[in-house]
Amino acid sequence: MLDRAPASRATPTNNSNPRAVLSDGSPVRKRLHMRTDYAGRVDTRYIGQTVTLFGWVHRRRDHGGVIFIDLRDREGLVQVVCDPDRAEVFSSAEKIRNEYCVKVEGLVRARPEGTANPGLVSGGIEILCTALTILNPSVPIPFQLDDDDLSESTRLTHRVLDLRRPQMQKNLMLRYKVTMAVRKYLDSAGFVDIETPMLTKSTPEGARDYLVPSRVHPGQFFALPQSPQLFKQLLMVAGFDRYYQITKCFRDEDLRADRQPEFTQIDCETSFLTEEEIRATFEPMVRHVFKEVLGVELPAFPVMTYDDAMRLYGSDKPDMRVNLQFTELTDVMREVDFKVFKQAAELADGRVAALRVPHGADEGGGMPRSEIDGYTEFVKIYGAKGLAYIKVNERAKGPGQDVRQGLQSPIVKNLSDAVIATILERTGAQDGDLIFFGADRAKIVADALGALRVKIGHSEFGRKHGLSAEGWKPLWVIDFPSFEYDEENQRYVAAHHPFTSPKDGHEDYLATDPARCKAKAYDMVLNGIELGGGSVRIHRAEVQEKVFAALKIGPEDQRTKFGFLLDALQYGAPPHGGIALGLDRFVMLMAGADSLRDVIAFPKTQRAQCLLTQAPSEVDDKQLRELHIRLRGDVKPAAA
Repeated sequence: MLDRAPASRATPTNNSNPRAVLSDGSPVRKRLHMRTDYAGRVDTRYIGQTVTLFGWVHRRRDHGGVIFIDLRDREGLVQVVCDPDRAEVFSSAEKIRNEYCVKVEGLVRARPEGTANPGLVSGGIEILCTALTILNPSVPIPFQLDDDDLSESTRLTHRVLDLRRPQMQKNLMLRYKVTMAVRKYLDSAGFVDIETPMLTKSTPEGARDYLVPSRVHPGQFFALPQSPQLFKQLLMVAGFDRYYQITKCFRDEDLRADRQPEFTQIDCETSFLTEEEIRATFEPMVRHVFKEVLGVELPAFPVMTYDDAMRLYGSDKPDMRVNLQFTELTDVMREVDFKVFKQAAELADGRVAALRVPHGADEGGGMPRSEIDGYTEFVKIYGAKGLAYIKVNERAKGPGQDVRQGLQSPIVKNLSDAVIATILERTGAQDGDLIFFGADRAKIVADALGALRVKIGHSEFGRKHGLSAEGWKPLWVIDFPSFEYDEENQRYVAAHHPFTSPKDGHEDYLATDPARCKAKAYDMVLNGIELGGGSVRIHRAEVQEKVFAALKIGPEDQRTKFGFLLDALQYGAPPHGGIALGLDRFVMLMAGADSLRDVIAFPKTQRAQCLLTQAPSEVDDKQLRELHIRLRGDVKPAAA
C-alpha cells in the first residue's frame, strides 16, 4: 500500500518514497511497479518531472486536434494532454474510449493561466503525454459513471462498474479508514484481535439462523453466526481479557435500508469492567474515529434511561437533533367522555400522549390542512387509527375567560374545560402551536408519534422553525428491560440476548416478575441510528440458569443448546461485558449515505439476492445427494 504523503513532504522524485522501503533499503514503488504515484495525487509539487501513471479513461475530449484525457484511479482524476506533434501518442489517443485501461507517461506542467480546476488535487497541473499504452480496451459500458439517475438494480447488477464511480470509491476508502482507525485505537488500548468460527451451533433465540448442511454428519447442520457472542464470552473465561474482532455476522431476517443478511460488526469484549467503565472505554473510540477520519469533534455522549427515551421520544434510539418531546396524558384521559382517549387510557398497556409542534398553527405560516391530513395517513403505517389534533390559535388570557376560546379542533367539544386546561398547561402550548395526540396501545403510540416527531422535525417546516438541528447528536441509552413478552407464544423472550446480566438487585424478579427486571445493557445512538449495543454478561452459572428458566428454556434444552457455556462459567469465569458496533451503519452515517448498500462492496438486495452473481442459485442433484438433502416436490425456485 502506498501511504498518502503529508503536505510537508519534500519534492517527489520518480520511484521514491522515504516512508515506503523494503528491508534492503530499496523503494517499494521501484520494486513493485513503475507507477510514480496515483493519478489523483499528482499536484504542483511534481511540475517539471516525468511521471508514469496507470488508470482508466474517465473522459476523452478532442479539442481542435489536441486530445484531452481525464485519467482516473481510486484517488481521483488528472488531465492528460495528447499533442498531434507526437504521432504515436496521438494515434493511440484517437483509438481510446471511456473506461479503457491505460498507462500514461509524460511531463508534469502547470495548466495554462485561467484553466486551473480548484476542485481537484491535480487541478493546477496537466500531463503532457510522451507515451500512451492501451493495457486493455473496454466494450461500451451500460451507463455513464457520472449518471446520478441510475436505478439501484442497474447499479447492483453492474456492481463492478458502479464501484468505479467516484462516490462509491470514496465510500469504500472511508470504510477502510474507519476500520484502520478502530484497529489502531483498540491496539493502543490493549485489545487482541482473535478470530471465532464461522461454522457453529444453531441457537435459535432471536433472528433466524442461516443453516449449512454437513456432508460428513448427515442430517446435521452448522449455523452461520448471528454474532460471536458465546465465543467471546468463552475467550473471557480463557483469560483473554480484551478481545476484538471486525467480523461478518449473519441473520436471516426481513431486510431494509439499514439491514443486510450479512453485515460487519466491530465486536469487543472485556473482563473486570463495570458497565460505566465499558462505556467510558468505547465512547472515546468513536470520538477518535470521527476525529481521525472526518476531523470532527463529537460532543460528549449524554446518558438516558430506556424508560425516559420511550416516555419522551417513543424510541429507544431517539434522534436528539429534533427538538420535540411527548407529553404524558394517560392519567388525565381515564375520566373523559371522549371514547377514543378513554378506551386507550384504560387499557393495561394503553397510552395517551401529546406532541406539541411550535408554530404549527401560525397564521399564514402554520401547517395547512392538507399537510395534517398527510400526517394522518403517515401514522397509519405504524398501526395508528388516526391523528387527533388541536390548533392553538390564541390561548385564553387571564381568569374567567373561556379556555376553549381560540382553539380549533374537532375533538375540543368532547373534552371538559379542566382537561383542556391540563393539556395546555402540561404541553406548554403557546399561541400558534399545534398539538397532535396519540391514543392506543403504548407500542403503537410510541411508534406512530415517534416517527411523526422525526418526520416533522426534519421536514421543510421543521427546519424553517428550528425544530431540528444540524450536526452530530450522540447518546447512550441504558437500563433496558431484560425481557419482552411474546403474545404469540405466551412466554417471555430476551430483549437483548439471554446472556445479559440483570441489574444488581433484580435477580429475584427472574422468578417472580420478569417484566420488572432491568438489564445491564446499553446502546450507542447517533442521530437516531443505533450504532451498536452491548451489556455486562452473566458470569455465574446459577444466574444464567435462572434466566433460562424465565425464558422457559428447560434444563434439558439448556444442556443441549448451551451446555458448553454453562460448563465454562463454572471454571472461575470473570465478570465480563462488551459491545458490538455495526461497522456498516457507522460508515453509512459518516458518508452521509442513505443505505448500507452504498458502503458495502458487494451487498444484497432487500430480497437477500446478489444481482451481480445471481446468488442464491439452484445447485445440482449431485451436490444435494452428497448433503443427504431432497427437495420437496412443491418447492420451486423463487422468481428473481
